[in-house]
Amino acid sequence: MKIKDLSRVARKVIPLKYCGAVIVAAGTASRMGGIDKVMAQLKGEAMIVHTTRAFQESDVIREIVIVTRPDLQQEITDLCRGFDKVKAVVAGGSTRPESVENGLSALSDNVKLAAIQDGARPLVSWQVIDRTVRAANTYGAAAPAVPVKDTVKVVRGGVVAATPDRSRLQAVQTPQVFDYDLLRGALKKAKKENAEITDDCSAAERMGMTVKIVEGDERNIKVTTPMDLKIAEILMEEML
Repeated sequence: MKIKDLSRVARKVIPLKYCGAVIVAAGTASRMGGIDKVMAQLKGEAMIVHTTRAFQESDVIREIVIVTRPDLQQEITDLCRGFDKVKAVVAGGSTRPESVENGLSALSDNVKLAAIQDGARPLVSWQVIDRTVRAANTYGAAAPAVPVKDTVKVVRGGVVAATPDRSRLQAVQTPQVFDYDLLRGALKKAKKENAEITDDCSAAERMGMTVKIVEGDERNIKVTTPMDLKIAEILMEEML
């Protein structure tokens, strides 16, 4: 049997669970030089619209909740009114984990898998979404990643303390997809223990959960600075 045929059989054996997406866009954009990045214009539309559209058009995503600042709730609600998978636009918390928790709470009781996406990754492709959700459907937790190109140094006190093996390093992207109950439990545990987590995978890892890594996309950049915004515009031109 060919690999493609085996893949089709596996999909039939493991039915795809109902997956909801939480798009987190509640940050203050402190490094954007006064630009509100989720509302920044790309090809005539706000960045959050591009990000949301990718999940709206994905066959594996059944519903969407957007988490943002209270002052943007109505504006983003109006911008995304044409996306029927968007069930709610809710206010974020004081930290990213709290914002994720708020988004998870707004998903319906049907949700078994939760895909957590940075609102500032407007170039995420349906392929990345699809393979990450399908991997999480099998393994319980999955994230896309790309190999690190630069040599990375561990620095302490302004001097190099170590040089990790670059061949073993990957830069993790979003969406990061998890069993819904697992993620809620992991976030609550991290909050209770006052643990510092840098992404949702970190919370799952603390619970001893293995996160399956799938192929990411170098174009799936996170817009953090004005330069990133310019790069996103160029990449979007090439993708059209």
